[in-house]
Amino acid sequence: MLSRILGCYFLGIEVSKIRDGILLTQEKYARDVLQRVNMMDCKPVATPLSTSEKLSAHEGNLLGPRDATTYRSVVGALQYLTLTRPDISFAVNKVCQYLHAPTTIHWAAVKRILRYLKHTMKIGLRICKTSSLLVSAFSDADWAGDLDDRRSTGGFAVFLGSNLISWSARKQATVSRSSTEAEYKAVANATAEVMWIQTLLYELGIQAPKTAKLWCDNIGAKYLSANPVFHARTKHIEVDYHFVRERVARKLLVIDYISTKDQVADGSTKPLSVRQLEMFKNNLNLRSLD
Repeated sequence: MLSRILGCYFLGIEVSKIRDGILLTQEKYARDVLQRVNMMDCKPVATPLSTSEKLSAHEGNLLGPRDATTYRSVVGALQYLTLTRPDISFAVNKVCQYLHAPTTIHWAAVKRILRYLKHTMKIGLRICKTSSLLVSAFSDADWAGDLDDRRSTGGFAVFLGSNLISWSARKQATVSRSSTEAEYKAVANATAEVMWIQTLLYELGIQAPKTAKLWCDNIGAKYLSANPVFHARTKHIEVDYHFVRERVARKLLVIDYISTKDQVADGSTKPLSVRQLEMFKNNLNLRSLD
C-alpha cells in the first residue's frame, strides 16, 4: 500500500511523496478529460483496447465536422496523459493514426480508452531510489500488424537502474519484409534513445556504466546486430539502422535475447489481455496511490 505524504503539481502532473520514492500522476487532468466529454459516470473497463478487434481506416461511418473536431481534441488530450501513463501509449498511438478521417469505430475505441482511464484514475509512474545507474532497454515489434498498410508497430522501454525514464509506441515508417527486420528497426530506435540518454547523463556529470543493455525477443535481430554477414536476405535492411552493429562492436551496447513472455515492452506494440496488462503495468513501475 502506497501512502501519500506530500503532493504538488507541475504542468498538470502531480508529484506525490510515497514510502519509497515519488509517484507521478495526472489524476486531475484525467478527470478533466472525462468531464469534457461527459463520461465521468461511464462504465469502467479493465483494458484500453480489445484484443479481439483490430482497427482499420475503412471501418465505420465518417464522423461529422463537429464530432471529428471533438475526436481530435480528445485524442490530443490523451497524448499528454501518456507522460505518466505508458500503459495507454499503444492505444493512444493507434487512435492517433485516424485523425485525418475518424469514423464511428475509431470514436468507440477512444471512448474505450476513456472508460479504462475511469478504471485506473489514480495510477501513476513510481520513481524510487536505486543503487544502479545502468541504462537498460527492452524493444519489441509487432510485424505487419497494421491492416491497412501492413507496417509494423515498434516500441521500447528504457530504464535507468530500476526506474522507467523513456518509452515509445509508434508505427514504423516503412514496411518490413520479415519479422527480423521489424525487430531490428525497433532495436535501432531503442539504441538511438539509449545513446541520447547516455549523452545526457554524461553532460549532467552523472557517472553511469559505459555499456548499456538492450533486450529483445527475436533471435534473428540479436544475431544480426553482432554479425554483418548473418544472412544474404537481410541486405535489404536500410543502412541507417546498421549503426547498432557499431555500438555492439565498440562494446558500448550489449544485446541479449529475452523470451516473449518476459518482454517488458510487449504492451507497446499490441493490445493485451487483462492479466498481461497487469504484468505490463507492474513491470513499468505503474502504481496507485490507494
